[in-house]
Amino acid sequence: MSAPSRTPPSEQLNARQAFYRQISGQNLAPLWERVRGLVPRAPQPAAQPAHWKYSEVRASLLQAGALLSAEEAERRVLILENPGLAGQSSITGSLFSGLQLLMPGERADPHRHAAGALRLFLEGSGAYTSVNGERTTMAPGDFVITPGGSWHAHGNQGPGPVIWLDGLDVPIVNFFNASFAEGEEEARMPAPRPEGDCEARYAGALLPDPPSAGAGAASGLASLPSPLLNYRYSRARQGLAVMQRNGPIDPCQGVKLRYANPLTGGEPLPTMTAALQLLAAGFETAPYRSTDGTVFVVVEGTGRSRIAGAVFDWQPSDVFVAPSWAVRQHRAETEAVLFSFSDRAAQEKLGLWREDRAVTAP
Repeated sequence: MSAPSRTPPSEQLNARQAFYRQISGQNLAPLWERVRGLVPRAPQPAAQPAHWKYSEVRASLLQAGALLSAEEAERRVLILENPGLAGQSSITGSLFSGLQLLMPGERADPHRHAAGALRLFLEGSGAYTSVNGERTTMAPGDFVITPGGSWHAHGNQGPGPVIWLDGLDVPIVNFFNASFAEGEEEARMPAPRPEGDCEARYAGALLPDPPSAGAGAASGLASLPSPLLNYRYSRARQGLAVMQRNGPIDPCQGVKLRYANPLTGGEPLPTMTAALQLLAAGFETAPYRSTDGTVFVVVEGTGRSRIAGAVFDWQPSDVFVAPSWAVRQHRAETEAVLFSFSDRAAQEKLGLWREDRAVTAP
């Protein structure tokens, strides 16, 4: 009996290519040709480890301040654009970040947008953020939130320039095609409340009883943003110092505190997690990685970080980023405090977040 004839490999290839062209016209594609890129065995972020030296960014910001006014720029912000995401205005695949400048007497008019935002104040005095009618004056190290959909404005009533870091979930909102924005409609701003009202109500580990208007019903409470607008650095720094004295010290994180919503114990913003960690002089963290690409800002001290083999020497107000699943280690030369934010909150809600504490450094 003769063996069955087989189609030559070259003819098979040509037939397949013709088939792919045919189904392309039907808006179809073969999963078997794309599955490895569509469902990788581990995260494959396009974002790269990157480092922005504050001294260099600050000089460029001040140059921008001399070239155009806050009104001309609308937002005088220099985007911290990840080199692996050129042209995408993103610092990680899911987050935006930039440094914003206001010169003395300048202001950013009231506006709101679907994206949630956080601020870490870096330099200057006399700056304020107003959220839904309540103003909070910012000091270096303060962590300030402007929840998505809230009317907010900024101003500088101090004698010199002020600079802060912005972090927004713009790429997440845009992924869902859910972006809305409004501006310059002061008549629609909520009635003003005294400065410090939210801190009096929520910052002392005590809650109003009964809950204040707008705090939300019990159902759906977990999805609400924090009612506390300004998490003062002075209070958080004291907590870090006490934990450092009393221990234990986490080998991967040092002493770390996550910012929390006082109503729920969850994150201050639905999509983003923010934290502070204290590293003693000479302390080196154990290798660590997690699925949330993380942006770090140096609040105090000097040190060095190794991220996926890249090495960054940092000092106060420097910014650096560890992409998803990139192995990272920090070493403090002097006692140091690092602020960080990531999309961990969103990942946890979706059941996606994962960490690895037993990884070997590259």
